[in-house]
Amino acid sequence: MAPPRAARAAWAASALLLGGALALHAGAGEPDDDGVAVGGATTVYATGRNAFSFPAANLDDPERTRFAIGNSFFRRNWVQAPASTKARDGLGPHFIARSCGGCHTQDGRGQPPDFRRGLADQPVGLLLRLSVPGQDEHGGPLPEPVYGDQFLNFAVQGVQPEGRITIRYEDVPGRFADGTRYTLRRPVYGFAGLNYGPMARGTMVGPRLAPQVIGMGLLEAIAEDDILANVRTQAEAGGPIRGQANRVWDAPSQQMRIGRFGWKANVATVAHQTAAAFHGDMGITSSLFPDENCTPTQKDCLAAPRGAQGRAPEIDDRTLHDVTFYTATLAPPARRGARDPQVLRGQALFAQAQCVLCHRPSYRTAEGPFPRLTSPALAGQTIHPYTDLLLHDMGEGLADGRPDFLASGRQWRTPPLWGIGLIRDVNGHTRLLHDGRADGVLEAVLWHGGEAEASRDAVLKFTAEERAALVKFVESL
Repeated sequence: MAPPRAARAAWAASALLLGGALALHAGAGEPDDDGVAVGGATTVYATGRNAFSFPAANLDDPERTRFAIGNSFFRRNWVQAPASTKARDGLGPHFIARSCGGCHTQDGRGQPPDFRRGLADQPVGLLLRLSVPGQDEHGGPLPEPVYGDQFLNFAVQGVQPEGRITIRYEDVPGRFADGTRYTLRRPVYGFAGLNYGPMARGTMVGPRLAPQVIGMGLLEAIAEDDILANVRTQAEAGGPIRGQANRVWDAPSQQMRIGRFGWKANVATVAHQTAAAFHGDMGITSSLFPDENCTPTQKDCLAAPRGAQGRAPEIDDRTLHDVTFYTATLAPPARRGARDPQVLRGQALFAQAQCVLCHRPSYRTAEGPFPRLTSPALAGQTIHPYTDLLLHDMGEGLADGRPDFLASGRQWRTPPLWGIGLIRDVNGHTRLLHDGRADGVLEAVLWHGGEAEASRDAVLKFTAEERAALVKFVESL
């Protein structure tokens, strides 16, 4: 059911005020030799807790209104059906979060539970993917038959949660060439209190941390030819870096596309990502994913009341499209301190360690696949995301052993680096990599293996001053 017209009018009115406030943060027209405007004309010049929450700086007023409406449905909680609010009912029956913002706090990054405090509270911004050997009809992972494709540790009233996640940590000690010692922590995941019986033998588990959602529409607008050019360039170089594009099923276009999003590049478009997150993380059905996320074993889940009075998907297309637009037009914030001498030294070291082979600095955007779900203002921009959007074998230390379309259990997509230095401001932590095991940039580098082993070994030989410069450069992006 579409939200009431009066509610949309109220959101639209507030959006005009919001748009004016946001415009105060947008920079314009300054020289950009250092790639400060990481999103081209979409870039916002913002720091602090709201740094990831601004619309692209070059949106027009009607687009800012649409952005604000999508923002409302991204941030506010959905509720169990039946409910007096018809615009937001249908949560669950199983779920991880009650809103998109429940995992992506302030449009930012989730974090694993604090291992020093145990697991009194179940994780929200960290989820566990599940699959068994084999492939579905599109070549993707085959869901675990009892618990589905991800573990859901919360449920609405009258339905059992699937169980509890357990995490323990193992120390991984190491030493830099200068003798400085360090200790990494490897998480080991498990389950307790399984309410629907044991999982299938051979179940594969893949932890996934909710990433910040800035710049997704810009990444979607990178031409496929540019991504495939990264594959050729790396292969022709003849070194260990040999990225691979993932090819995945895209529900909105009903075809296979190059994957761009997700830790294994297992999602091709913002539209698919948005609808799949509503369905998988909150249990909200849509026209793209119309069936409740219940397996045949979960009788209480199957019997639970449906939203929209059971007569339609729980999120209508118009609202889903507004949330997709919001997600696509979240702006990346500008670089900070690009001319700082320590940052410039770190930039040289970043290149020296050959990090740029995977973390490609810049692209020129084209047009996204669904013009109605994004803004034309995102096209034709010179952007600096620092990613090749390819899969790379990162070694056994990071492997989760779980394939995903063409991605092997050792491969991960190169994550964009823009905004990485603002995660502390936005989310109050610095947990990085696919499950948050790394506390900060340097630990993330030290987890690199496989194709990136030589780059990691180069950093191990850096002096303390060089390591600090490298971190400062990455955190300037």
